[in-house]
Formats: sequence, C-alpha cells, structure tokens
Amino acid sequence: MKVIVNGRTTELIDTQGDFQLFFEEVSNQYDSFLNQNLILDITQDNSITIQSIKAFSELSKTHKNGKKSFVIVSNNIDFNAVPKSLVIVPSLLEAYDIIEMEEIERDLGF
Repeated sequence: MKVIVNGRTTELIDTQGDFQLFFEEVSNQYDSFLNQNLILDITQDNSITIQSIKAFSELSKTHKNGKKSFVIVSNNIDFNAVPKSLVIVPSLLEAYDIIEMEEIERDLGF
C-alpha cells in the first residue's frame, strides 16, 4: 500500500492488486487516517467486485460520522449497482472533486 498525503486528504493506493490484503492494511492502520479525508485507489485490482467493495461500508460510515470524506476509486465496476452508503468514482480527479464538494457542504452546515 502506498500512502500519499496531500493537505487534508490522504490517498491510500493498492499497489499489490490484492483487495483482501489492501482491506486488511487499511483496516489495521485506519486510526492513523481518522483526521484526513480518504481516497482509496483500488484501480490496480481488475478482479474487484461490488461485493468486495462493500467490505468498506463500516469504515466509510465511521469516517463520514467523523465529518470527513471517504471516496473509493475503481474503474472496473457497475456504478449503478453501488450502494448509496459508498462513494465510488472512476478517477482520482473525480475523487478530489467529490471531497471538495463535501467540504463545502460541511462548511455550509449540510
């Protein structure tokens, strides 16, 4: 896993292409990222499924309750089948756009 800190946002990048290993690393190190907006980049894993991505639902909920954004980047899934509890986008640029919009909403009190 590669970690890139960019201001108030941290990118966690799956460099192994192994979703289960990436999920375990993120879960084990989650406390280190509590105060950052998170982008999880899983574009390296071509075998990713909606079912496996749903494993991040609890972390996403916890993170959003802490008033921080939690965005997953994956380009190999059916975006229409994604649960509303998860934010999944096809590119890193869109992930940063989502975080910027969510920060504006939080600043405005939504």
